[in-house]
Amino acid sequence: MFLKKSEDGYQSPIEGIEQKTLVYGEKTLMTEFRLKSGAVLPRHRHPHEQTGYLVSGRIRLHVEGRTYDCAPGDSWCVAGNAEHGAEIIKDAVAVEVFAPVRTEYIP
Repeated sequence: MFLKKSEDGYQSPIEGIEQKTLVYGEKTLMTEFRLKSGAVLPRHRHPHEQTGYLVSGRIRLHVEGRTYDCAPGDSWCVAGNAEHGAEIIKDAVAVEVFAPVRTEYIP
């Protein structure tokens, strides 16, 4: 699968958070998140392992009771079923890969 850069296809499941599935295959799915300062991603769990990279901005990531202040270039891996959430400190862009594929994210 190949995808050219486009401004189309973004969804906003939570105020201040836009997401777009970039590509996916049999075992992984890659998503871009555009995050607005002040937005909050409530703490939640899902069975998917989630590996991310902060492209720009600043976020505060909460994972299983620990807090991480993330700056551009920082990356993370959240185990499946681990409780996690985030606060957006400065407008940000993050790219995350989920395994297995999050079928609800397939356009």
